[in-house]
Amino acid sequence: MARTSSSSETKPLVCPSCATAHPLSERFCPQCGMPLTYSGAGEEPVTARQDWARKIKPQLAEGELVKVAGARNQAEAEFLQGLLLEEGVPSVLRRARGFDVPDFLAAGPRDVLVPASGAQVARDVLLESDLGSTLPGSSGVDAPLRVLAGVIIAVALVAIIAWIGTELFV
Repeated sequence: MARTSSSSETKPLVCPSCATAHPLSERFCPQCGMPLTYSGAGEEPVTARQDWARKIKPQLAEGELVKVAGARNQAEAEFLQGLLLEEGVPSVLRRARGFDVPDFLAAGPRDVLVPASGAQVARDVLLESDLGSTLPGSSGVDAPLRVLAGVIIAVALVAIIAWIGTELFV
């Protein structure tokens, strides 16, 4: 079956890499090996998804997902995701464990995950941006648990001191 598209027959094929024109019978540029595209003013605008995909560095997109940061809410997590994307590191957001409440979809802490090959670059970006508190093991999302542990220890110490005081004065 022959192609009968009038717009494709009038526009010559061009290599997007070296910009040389080729006949319609060619599919790839003989010099570069790149797939040929139609030339002309009928270029489609780049979508947001395509623009996002162009920022990702392929060498930073390999391996298993690793947690590199924690955020207090969805907005903060998306901010971190944007910082990482500007450096070419792809990332994925997920709700932190124990905060999967459907009624509050945007509330609650988030984990920022990146491929293993981009983990060190992501940590460097967060440290350079003075966002080290979002790194795992720092005083980010784990702070409430530390405060709770401190309160329990303080209550236990007060109870022990009160018990010793009553034993001494009885």
